[in-house]
Amino acid sequence: MYKVRFNLGRGPRYMTWKIENPDGTVEYLEPNDISLSMYGCELKNNPKAAKRIFDGANKYVCAFIKCKTLIISEPLTEDKDISMSLMYNPRVKPYWVNNNGDNLDGKKIDWVITNGRKLWFKNLDYFK
Repeated sequence: MYKVRFNLGRGPRYMTWKIENPDGTVEYLEPNDISLSMYGCELKNNPKAAKRIFDGANKYVCAFIKCKTLIISEPLTEDKDISMSLMYNPRVKPYWVNNNGDNLDGKKIDWVITNGRKLWFKNLDYFK
């Protein structure tokens, strides 16, 4: 499984996508240079850590996306209109949310794609 998250740690890799590959190697990719397509995803979060951040503690790693398949491609030229947006900011909500503000922690998602720093998803069951 791949682990994907947005890196907010200060330094040369600040504001990049961090990808932990199944073989243990790690890559950092500039969001505006690529698009990530993730399939067979699960939205992971540490709710206690997220709540502490929501209540004012300093930010630290507490959420990521696990996925079975990851494809790195050229950047998208426009936002996907067939999907819903996916967001994670524990300062705003201490869980993964969609456009409707639904709590998506732990949800399995068919497909997640990045466009810059934005995330979009499509889950076939979600749209029934």
